[in-house]
Amino acid sequence: MKYLLLIYTSETDEVKRFPSPADGEAVMAEYFAYTQAIQKSGKFAGGEALQPTAIATTVRVRDGKTQTTDGPFAETKEQLGGYYMVDAKDLDEAIAWAARIPGARWGSVEVRPIMEMTMPGQ
Repeated sequence: MKYLLLIYTSETDEVKRFPSPADGEAVMAEYFAYTQAIQKSGKFAGGEALQPTAIATTVRVRDGKTQTTDGPFAETKEQLGGYYMVDAKDLDEAIAWAARIPGARWGSVEVRPIMEMTMPGQ
């Protein structure tokens, strides 16, 4: 079964947490090592880092009209910063991979099963 591991951290706290370029590089090295490990395991099904919420655009359609708003959908303490998709045998295995994500130490990782759907006629 596929699971999405959604990585949430505070964008404002990141500046305080990693004040020097060396701090940021050390964390990125941890992420690269994690990515290599999950790819090597054969469980990796995708993943990306996201740009900051300050450059996000939220889209809504109301009464047939498209409305856009600068910024994220909702103001939150932690923002979605990236994700991994894993093909795990069960929730316990997905949680084990989520716990290894570096950002889990200062943020949170939401584990969500992917709803597998088939298109009609397929």
